[in-house]
Amino acid sequence: MSPSGMPSIDLLGEQIDTVLADPATSHGLARTLRAAAKEIELHRYHHASHRAWPNGRIDDKPTKVQIGGGAHRIDGFFNIDLAPPADLLWDIREGIPLQDGSTREIFSEHFLEHIDYPRSAKHYVHEAHRVLVPGGRIITGVPDAASALNHYPGPLDSSDETIARWYAKRDCLGDINTRLDLVNLVFRDQDDDLTYTPHLWAYDREKLVQLFTEAGFTTVEPWTFDTTMANPKRRWGSVYVIATK
Repeated sequence: MSPSGMPSIDLLGEQIDTVLADPATSHGLARTLRAAAKEIELHRYHHASHRAWPNGRIDDKPTKVQIGGGAHRIDGFFNIDLAPPADLLWDIREGIPLQDGSTREIFSEHFLEHIDYPRSAKHYVHEAHRVLVPGGRIITGVPDAASALNHYPGPLDSSDETIARWYAKRDCLGDINTRLDLVNLVFRDQDDDLTYTPHLWAYDREKLVQLFTEAGFTTVEPWTFDTTMANPKRRWGSVYVIATK
């Protein structure tokens, strides 16, 4: 038991593993527990860092920060992510662990759609505004929901570029049977595979402008794709904006 009297995270993880190993466990429960097991793993990473920085602020003041970059590293950027590899393991849903007005630039791509809206998404954008210096910028790229919708309700061709670029190697490939399936993947990719993180919200340029403006950013403009920063594989079918504090 934890000091609060609640079951420990480790014990909970063991109990989940036991239930998942039971062949009598139903599909729905197993799917939910697999997601919970992944969150427990991520919680452990975050908790380890939080013990070192209990006030949620690190001492370093990196000039440039990448959020949720995974294996994609950018020269000169301090990478904060919830799972390795990263310079700092931290759950951004709990805030950005930087000092007020300490950072000049934040970059993220194909991250925002993976956190829940509105609570975590709006909290993240407000946190970005807090940690940026006056005139600081945040560059954000996401799958473009408008691109997916612009092709609906047209017929689906097996050579569709979206399928070829994004889903050709996915287990879900055989279940992309209609144009609406592709729309659903952009809006709510829920593949029951822990290799992939679900999509929880869809964005287009208008929504990104509204989101950052609401948080207090003075301008939100289209960002010119820069291959020295962004992952070239993300260029197609994505929308990028740059918001200035």
